[in-house]
Amino acid sequence: MKVLLTGGAGFIGQHVMRELLSRRHDVRILDSLRPDVHSGAQWQAPAGVESLVGDVRDPGAVDRALSGVDAVLHLAAKVGLGVDVGDLPDYASSNDAGTAELLAGMARAGVSRLTLASSMVVYGEGVGACPQHGAVTPGPRMADALAAGRFEPPCPVCGEPLATALVSEDAPLDPRNAYASSKLAQEFYASNWARVTGGSVAALRYHNVYGPGMPRDTPYAGVAAIFTSALRRGEAPKVFEDGGQRRDFVHVRDVAAATVLACENHVAGVRAFNVGSGTPRTVGQMAAALASALQGPAPIVTGHFRLGDVRHITADSSRLRTELGWQPKIEFAAGMSELALG
Repeated sequence: MKVLLTGGAGFIGQHVMRELLSRRHDVRILDSLRPDVHSGAQWQAPAGVESLVGDVRDPGAVDRALSGVDAVLHLAAKVGLGVDVGDLPDYASSNDAGTAELLAGMARAGVSRLTLASSMVVYGEGVGACPQHGAVTPGPRMADALAAGRFEPPCPVCGEPLATALVSEDAPLDPRNAYASSKLAQEFYASNWARVTGGSVAALRYHNVYGPGMPRDTPYAGVAAIFTSALRRGEAPKVFEDGGQRRDFVHVRDVAAATVLACENHVAGVRAFNVGSGTPRTVGQMAAALASALQGPAPIVTGHFRLGDVRHITADSSRLRTELGWQPKIEFAAGMSELALG
């Protein structure tokens, strides 16, 4: 199959590219190589991979990239939470307008299969369990409560702290920062395109992806990369809040396998898939695992917080396992050791 991979020079994109090649697909990459993501030496595609430098917001670049293509894997995006309101236009332009241009180009080219890299951030705080009111959408975490060390999201009915629950693809969507809003917009645009054209969309809601090649010192690095970078400098990783934030850390090679599997097998309709390991861990546990692997100083819990950060978000990935036959293969401790020592 001839596949266009946007964002193929990025962290996840390079692993998806290798997975595509291992499964004998013909790969073309379109990447803008934007400097806030790709610092240092110019990236070079491996032999046998066609690489185009261009922006998905450029209709000409999109049309060239789509020529002769059977399917699209769309990973190109501006990532990170966003720092302030001034970041909103770049997220809207890079992610929303870029996806809209790509979809319009796919309609022109008659390409009907899309695999979209979405994110767990579309759920916001996800689903919480209240002893009195059952499964509820958590209320917003307010600055005064966070400053007082009350980190658990409240029940929107009674205000009591909520217990955690796994989030399925049918959970309410509640984006709470610029990046989250842009990823949800991408899903909506893709659904609009599929409805009009009869195309298929697999929206893969990646959870906390980590692994070799993760960027270390960029504003958009994941927390695992930030901790690892600090440990390599001989510094203790600084953990926000109380370190009890629960996440689903999933290895990038498992994510790449899920992405290619969806591209190969999802050929009709619009379907969202959570991509997570299925085993929640805390941010504090991750920091401790990295410190142990690097024999560095123990993590420091700072109590600091950022408005817009999600307290807990953990996946129910059973749909991906049941419908597409995917299974994660890389165990947490081994993956964290690889990340730390790689």
